[in-house]
Amino acid sequence: METVKTPPAIAETLERMRRAWDAGDATAFAQEFTEDATYVIFAGIVSRGRDEIRADHVPVLEKWQRGTRMSMNVLDVRVYGGDVAVVLTDGGIGKGSHIRHDKVQTYTLVREGDRWLCAAFQNTKRNRLFAAINARAKKQPAAA
Repeated sequence: METVKTPPAIAETLERMRRAWDAGDATAFAQEFTEDATYVIFAGIVSRGRDEIRADHVPVLEKWQRGTRMSMNVLDVRVYGGDVAVVLTDGGIGKGSHIRHDKVQTYTLVREGDRWLCAAFQNTKRNRLFAAINARAKKQPAAA
């Protein structure tokens, strides 16, 4: 479910990523990234390049997260110069009928030919305590 209007070609890229994850297909998942992409997971581990992204996702999709599904909502899309887009999403992975969106992702996409590919990905786990503190602080009037 999108929360903002996403250009169709960008939505298709995100959907191909989701379908590849759901199928447990590390090769198809990695094909949505540029040859020199960077991929940063919430734990701060970095994969560099499409081949490393694929290799790092094989055990994830075949062992640790086997059978999971990906869910995401697009929160914001900004296109720069027609060939670069920054996409902000919230999402999560899971096996149940309801997948908790416990992470926020930033995708930097570039147009290569008629497709958009991810050149940089950052995944950040939400901290519920800090989110609550931040929300409370925003409600308080600023000190004079």
